[in-house]
Amino acid sequence: MVKFLTTTGVSHQLEEIIKNADDRIVLISPYLRVNRRIKDLLGDQDRMKRDIRLVYRNRELQPEESDWLESMPSIRTSYCESLHAKCYLNEREALITSMNLYEFSQVNNDEMGILVSSDEDPDLYREIFAEAMRIVRTSEEVRVTVSKVSASGEGAEAVEVPPLHASRRSNSDVPTKGFCIRCKITVPANPSRPYCNGCYTSWNRFKNKAYEEKYCHICGTEHTSSLMKPVCRTCYRMYKDVFEFAVG
Repeated sequence: MVKFLTTTGVSHQLEEIIKNADDRIVLISPYLRVNRRIKDLLGDQDRMKRDIRLVYRNRELQPEESDWLESMPSIRTSYCESLHAKCYLNEREALITSMNLYEFSQVNNDEMGILVSSDEDPDLYREIFAEAMRIVRTSEEVRVTVSKVSASGEGAEAVEVPPLHASRRSNSDVPTKGFCIRCKITVPANPSRPYCNGCYTSWNRFKNKAYEEKYCHICGTEHTSSLMKPVCRTCYRMYKDVFEFAVG
């Protein structure tokens, strides 16, 4: 059953989604200025090494937001120029709402939202999860850097968040980005570690190195893969002089 929420309920359920996550947290919001309570909850999950994905649209961050993100190694940020959706989820619940991940919205605005449980509405949850993962995959991963910008001689500060564009691969290039072989989220290119944190946690419950997955770790195309054989034949031929791995 889908649950309808007003402002107070949306704020509460956002905290619950972050606090109760076991594997992953996905936060999608155009605007980013997080209140102290949410930062504390994310900080606790960062210490637990959760897979935390944060997608946003505004290129300029306040210095305090940049400093906070730099202190959270488990949070991976991405930029999406066309983003207008607001969606927050973990592996069990998804919250779709009008509320941005912005402290003003959480305190001053009248908001609405719906909460979907994977136990009660598994098909709907899967659709929301799939679309959230699509947004993550198609967004540009960013590195947060702080720069000071002068404004009318007042020395105002702003934070520029430049996108990290993946370089074109060739036979002589070393790939720096790869894909999780289970969910296709962007991860560092490392065939010996072809899972994202969340999917690795799931795989680690059974530790079957031959368990069939869905994607090539290097190019991300649909391909029968596994921890033992994480790449397609094309990528194997292209990068066999760079990485040591088996081929599927």
